[in-house]
Amino acid sequence: MIVLGFATTALDVAVILVVFANTTTLAGFSRDEVLFLYGTASLAFTVCDMFVSNIDRVSQHIKAGTFDTFLIRPVSAWLQLCADRFNANRIGRVLQAGLVLGYAVAALDLDWRRAWMIPVMVITGIVIFSALWTLAGAVQFVLTDAPELVNAFTYGGHQLTQYPLSIYARDLVRSVTYVLPLAFVNWQPGLYALGRDDPLGTPEFMRFLGPAAALALALAAALAWRQGIRHYRSTGS
Repeated sequence: MIVLGFATTALDVAVILVVFANTTTLAGFSRDEVLFLYGTASLAFTVCDMFVSNIDRVSQHIKAGTFDTFLIRPVSAWLQLCADRFNANRIGRVLQAGLVLGYAVAALDLDWRRAWMIPVMVITGIVIFSALWTLAGAVQFVLTDAPELVNAFTYGGHQLTQYPLSIYARDLVRSVTYVLPLAFVNWQPGLYALGRDDPLGTPEFMRFLGPAAALALALAAALAWRQGIRHYRSTGS
């Protein structure tokens, strides 16, 4: 399963390589720069996928009535859900993302005065994706029959961040910058690490707002989760 997870995520890299087999740049970014953006986003996402993604199973527990067992234990229901079906075999995905990021950093020969941003990007991405999964779980207290709908914001968000945001429409980029802060996973801080200007013209200070955006989203997710718990009603007998 570890090998399968590695191979499955490698297909995303294969798509990037196919694209660059037919062009030299993508929205002005080179192959190695795109691999850098892919590696930072994927490393953050796959870590969350391994440790946090079981949150999206909360609707199954609500419908089955087994969510009650999480509430009567003296441990956070959030932590219990994360650990309910921990999948260590997803380490293959983490390794694949780490290898791609390591290659991209070496190939780009980045300015090491800016390299401090790389671990900040990964940690920020972990917090943002964890918050998205938490929000997705909170929504399922209301939409118990729509887990795939909320997955569009977690797995879909990961797919979106694998490429330079400049390939998307401006309205979409604005929404993932000022509403759902996916742009701070790897795009805005990545521009700083790469020493690039934003093709869409955002101010320079935006490159450093990732931690603040992640904190704001995490607080919103924690509040939504708390409200979901408070308004939960058991399925009964």
